[in-house]
Amino acid sequence: MTKITPDLLIEAYKIGIFPMAHSRDDPKIEFFDPDPRGIIPLETFHIPRSLRKLIRKGIFKVTYNSAFPNVIQGCSQVSRIRPTTWINDEIKTLYHRLFEKGYCHSIEIWRDKNIVGGLYGVSIGAAFFGESMFSLEPNASKVALVHLVASLKQEGFVLLDSQFTNKHLVQFGAINIPRADYKKRLDFAINLEATFPERYPDLNYVLEPEHFRTQTS
Repeated sequence: MTKITPDLLIEAYKIGIFPMAHSRDDPKIEFFDPDPRGIIPLETFHIPRSLRKLIRKGIFKVTYNSAFPNVIQGCSQVSRIRPTTWINDEIKTLYHRLFEKGYCHSIEIWRDKNIVGGLYGVSIGAAFFGESMFSLEPNASKVALVHLVASLKQEGFVLLDSQFTNKHLVQFGAINIPRADYKKRLDFAINLEATFPERYPDLNYVLEPEHFRTQTS
């Protein structure tokens, strides 16, 4: 059996394959290549009106790559709403190593001095592969997603892979596309140059995209 390493994971992502465990207590990791594939088109990203209002209030502090271990730990936790997760101990170890290599990134959402939500994923070329998100307060993971999309658009990313779609992601514009179509988009994206940011994005990229285009054209 081939040992899974960070380098093997990167090569898997490049051909559209990603790892999951069946549960956080299952030591085995399997690779998936779903058809159809879930993506969130950056050009048609939608923010619900109530979330726009919440973001403008600025009640959360947002940081990038500041507390990756906390985020992946939060994503691996079970709760009443999420009775199981697919993030086992080996996955946590592998993605810590990807983080150290600069491929994995996190966005943290804070209330005062406490992390109350966030997300993490993998960046290769101009493609970002969303892995997981969590919330300890209502809407915290949604705020992280809005910041992620604004950052990706600002830095020239062209593909946001959500792997699958669900009710939570569909409200933001997530869609399913055929695997063959996804592979074409993936091949294009990973051969472009883009850098995941360390800085706070201009949220007009997603909050007021028409205004932003007018101001910068």
